[in-house]
Amino acid sequence: MLKRIFDIIASFVGLLLFSPVFIWLIFSIKRQDPGPVFYRAPRVGRGKGTFHIFKFRSMVMNADKIGGPTTSSDDPRVTKIGRTIRRYKLDELAQLINVFLGQMSLVGPRPEIPSEVETYPKECDIIFSVRPGITDYSSIEFRDEGGIIESSGIQDPHEAYRQLIQPRKLELQKQYVKDSSFWLDIKLIFQTIIVIFK
Repeated sequence: MLKRIFDIIASFVGLLLFSPVFIWLIFSIKRQDPGPVFYRAPRVGRGKGTFHIFKFRSMVMNADKIGGPTTSSDDPRVTKIGRTIRRYKLDELAQLINVFLGQMSLVGPRPEIPSEVETYPKECDIIFSVRPGITDYSSIEFRDEGGIIESSGIQDPHEAYRQLIQPRKLELQKQYVKDSSFWLDIKLIFQTIIVIFK
């Protein structure tokens, strides 16, 4: 209950504080590309229910039809403004809307696409006992996911993700659920802020 109250208050305050950034992002995205400002895609949440995540669009229109679900830092589908958006994690700010609506939490396992969740082993069901979040252990450890994929030498970005990132990410997400507490969430929020500014 305390976590949900904190999420409501923090997401509302965040949406107000970041409204100038939102306006700049909307203007910048629209100036470069006439498509929608937000990218909305299905993700698996608490209880394995599906919801649509909000992200500020950093890629060309219909990017999901041009390439796979995973992107490296040199992916040609990423727009010029999109590189800035991704570098500073600005695309994730839109998920404050999901948090306010109760579909996500500020801190929790990062939500994944349905087709990927179907490949998870049974022991990963614990991940879906809590709301997914904007940040968690894995978000901090794999803060440069695109760079890891690009430097892997593996041609298929999604295969690189599955080999180099996903196994460890799932372990960290299960660990977060086991360790979960209000004060851990506060700690991870501050660690995420530090990582972004570094």
